[in-house]
Amino acid sequence: MKVAKWEVKRNLKNKSYIIGLFLTPAIFLFFFMMPTIFGGSDEEEEVSTSVLVHDQLGVYEEIQQASGQADLDWELQQTDIDETNVSGELENSENTAYVFIDDRALEEGVVPVYTSEEIDPFFINQVTMLEAPIQAIQLEQLGLTDEEMAVVSSGVVFEETSPESVDGAGEEPTEAGMPEEMLERLVPGAFAGAIMLSIVFTGMAIFQSASQEKKDKIAEIILSSLTPGELMQGKIFGYFILGLIQVAVLVVFVLPVIVWQVDMPIMEYLFVPELLLLIAIAILGYLLFASIFVGIGATMADVSTAGNFQGMVMMLPFLPFIFIGPVLSDPNGLAAQIGTYIPFTSPGVLLLRLSTMEEWPWVEIIIALAILVVSVWIFMKLAGKIFKTGILLYGKNATPGEIWKWIRA
Repeated sequence: MKVAKWEVKRNLKNKSYIIGLFLTPAIFLFFFMMPTIFGGSDEEEEVSTSVLVHDQLGVYEEIQQASGQADLDWELQQTDIDETNVSGELENSENTAYVFIDDRALEEGVVPVYTSEEIDPFFINQVTMLEAPIQAIQLEQLGLTDEEMAVVSSGVVFEETSPESVDGAGEEPTEAGMPEEMLERLVPGAFAGAIMLSIVFTGMAIFQSASQEKKDKIAEIILSSLTPGELMQGKIFGYFILGLIQVAVLVVFVLPVIVWQVDMPIMEYLFVPELLLLIAIAILGYLLFASIFVGIGATMADVSTAGNFQGMVMMLPFLPFIFIGPVLSDPNGLAAQIGTYIPFTSPGVLLLRLSTMEEWPWVEIIIALAILVVSVWIFMKLAGKIFKTGILLYGKNATPGEIWKWIRA
């Protein structure tokens, strides 16, 4: 515990750590808010469309009501211009359209629409809302009763659904357009993933910590007061606390912004019982990688002279990214299951799978957790052997062959 407290105090006084502590949420917020910041000018540049209606059927009032209900950015006006003169008028106009509603709409079902070259390409789709008042006149001419007209004019709506909804088990969509059960999985999964990344990336500094103590020739002094195992465990626990501090800063600065910007009850979906399991997976992932980092870090004479072997070890936390494609395409597939059982990829793959699956495969989860726990215990033991010898090795970086000899000793 004294080693852990010392690591925490030393880093909290380090300007680089403090800058990184607040720079990380700042970078996240910048990229999160960038679409809003740089996309805000689009609304200011929007220009309303001038729509001039030549109405011979007396439906102009209905058109006004329909455009208002659809919240279209139109400037509606009536006009008596002759259709033959429209081309000349449009040559000197921008964002302008002429709509001619006459007997052709009733007899042929055709409404001529003339537009200027600069008009919004989606305008012709917006004009389709004029169909309703014209169809009402056609139905009146057919002599239908009010009940028959109501049935015919109501139209048919094609609603996308799923087989589960037939049995009453369909998922209710949220205001953000995503099913509620999906958000209950994604939100805690993303939060646990952020925790794992924060504490793992912070724990990667163990590399530098162990190497720096060797470089400064203070390892012997420290080991005169405690055992190599206590020193190693203190470093792992200390950097775990530093990682949690990074998570706390992210939560304080980033979570309120996400809650404010995203139109969904984030907090309601975050604090669910499954979050405890996801956080446990994240912590096991940190302990696994931290034990490897602290052991290999003790074999380096200087971080700047780290060899290819030490560099490859630093890449271990990024191995789960290999499985992102297969897991997203098929969370129950063979590739996803293999990634679940490999210790180095298990934490990341598990978090990704559990965030996308409707029903959790508890047998696979229990097996994966057992593998993770056993792996953490094994690598802690191996790291202790490596650390015990490597922390006092000076002058050169240890080779994989030398490390293997220490493990077997």
